[in-house]
Amino acid sequence: MSLFQPLPNYQVFSRDKTLYLSQPHVMGILNVTPDSFSDGGQFNAVDKAVAHCQQMINEGATIIDIGGESTRPNAQTVATDEEIQRVVPVVRAIRQHCGDSIWLSIDTSSPEVMQAAFNEGADIWNDVRALKRTGAAELAAKLNIPVMLMHMRGEPTTMNNLAQYDNVIDEVRTELLDCINEVVSIGVKQSNIIIDPGFGFAKNYEHHCALLSQLSSLQTLGLPMMFGISRKRFLAEVLTKSGAEAVSTTQAVERDSAGTAAGLFALQQGASIIRTHNVAMMQQAVALWSQLLAYRC
Repeated sequence: MSLFQPLPNYQVFSRDKTLYLSQPHVMGILNVTPDSFSDGGQFNAVDKAVAHCQQMINEGATIIDIGGESTRPNAQTVATDEEIQRVVPVVRAIRQHCGDSIWLSIDTSSPEVMQAAFNEGADIWNDVRALKRTGAAELAAKLNIPVMLMHMRGEPTTMNNLAQYDNVIDEVRTELLDCINEVVSIGVKQSNIIIDPGFGFAKNYEHHCALLSQLSSLQTLGLPMMFGISRKRFLAEVLTKSGAEAVSTTQAVERDSAGTAAGLFALQQGASIIRTHNVAMMQQAVALWSQLLAYRC
């Protein structure tokens, strides 16, 4: 496969906006949590969250993904009211200070949180549990907004024990298709669905290698793809196995170069949205990829 294949020609709609996914988009991560694995506690004050959002927009993010509950392994469950209190003031403030053109995604599995965030101007529902909670699919159908369905087995507290596959590519594709069919049967429009293969969720090192090297196989589902691997444990394992002493042990924030490279591999294989903590670094890579694509065409 050429390094510079054009992205599939998808688009999604929310409110009066169109997100054209035939061009790459960088999704900036904004965790308004005290305990996220990489940046917990840094942006859970509204003013700091807005400032970081504006910085990511300036760096090239077209989507901001706001999360009020950590989904790292063994993360503590957050009460719905608490998650709403974390997320909704930030959505409201971003809309006031950054305008309506930036796409706001809400990283939540709670229908109540999504409804509250939508009321303040959120555009996209990013759900690691693929709308499996009671009332989630029904609300997604009612709101008629783009939804990101992620592959995961179990819950963050149990997923590591479920990382067992005979063929990870086939099983992830089949399980995503089951999720798609389930939510469509409840009323979610297939044209609103974006898939996420779920890097870091119920998968080990070998599974991640297989998925990242064969990500293009998920294009058979006929839906746009979001890719998120930023700062995750797999990248630490890659660096440890590199044999280079200086990177054999890393903190999460030290994995951005490897994550950016992985993002380029995902673009090469048809992912339209790259979710990252380091927007500036990813945007530089996307700029190079996009311009080389245009040059070849």
